Amino acid sequence: MLTYVFLYKFTDQGIKGIKDTPEDIRKAIAAWEEMGGKLLGLYCVQGEYDFVSIGEAPSEEVAVSFSLALSAKGDVRITSMRAFTTEEITEIINKLP
Repeated sequence: MLTYVFLYKFTDQGIKGIKDTPEDIRKAIAAWEEMGGKLLGLYCVQGEYDFVSIGEAPSEEVAVSFSLALSAKGDVRITSMRAFTTEEITEIINKLP
């Protein structure tokens, strides 16, 4: 599984519907899991972003599809980043010429 960090920022539409957020989160987690993803953590944060999640995806396509589908609803904008474990980055570095 590939690890991803997702950063979420409310849109104007999303903040207007803030009271729907708990249900929206439940639906998003269910969609992620239906796509084969695994949620490792979800946090409401202060600062530039409103939420941060860490999850595992079976492929890059799943991670991109999830981000696009959730963004298309219009409540959040998402920045996603592939995250590498210590073991993965060590393996990558060991392959350097």
